[in-house]
Amino acid sequence: MEIQLIPLQKHGDERGLLIALEEEKNIPFPIKRVYYMFDTLKDIRRGYHAHKSIRQIAIAVRGQCKFHLDDGKLKKQVLLDDPAKGLLIEPYIWHEMYDFSDDCILMVLANDFYDEADYIRNYTEFMEDINEHP
Repeated sequence: MEIQLIPLQKHGDERGLLIALEEEKNIPFPIKRVYYMFDTLKDIRRGYHAHKSIRQIAIAVRGQCKFHLDDGKLKKQVLLDDPAKGLLIEPYIWHEMYDFSDDCILMVLANDFYDEADYIRNYTEFMEDINEHP
């Protein structure tokens, strides 16, 4: 499994910084959904799912959190702590978010609208799907 952190170019001067997110430019897909999480307690884990076709980019806009990523063969941990880097999460990657800092705001961009049918929420089913569709 290749972890891809996408660099997001900072623009700014003495007034502050700005990062523009543009589909098909620094975001490698059309953006159809944006959501963000905040006020997540440090000892809470979120996620616990994979997607069949949805692609996402997660950005810690403020603070930090960790990701557990699993493609059915390899498991990796990633720290998101830079608002100028986005974590690309491809389909069939089981992901969990944890160790949220008190000030963490985690924003996610997705290439499609919410569709419960696209979610794999059971790890056993995820492993069966991975083995059927390598």
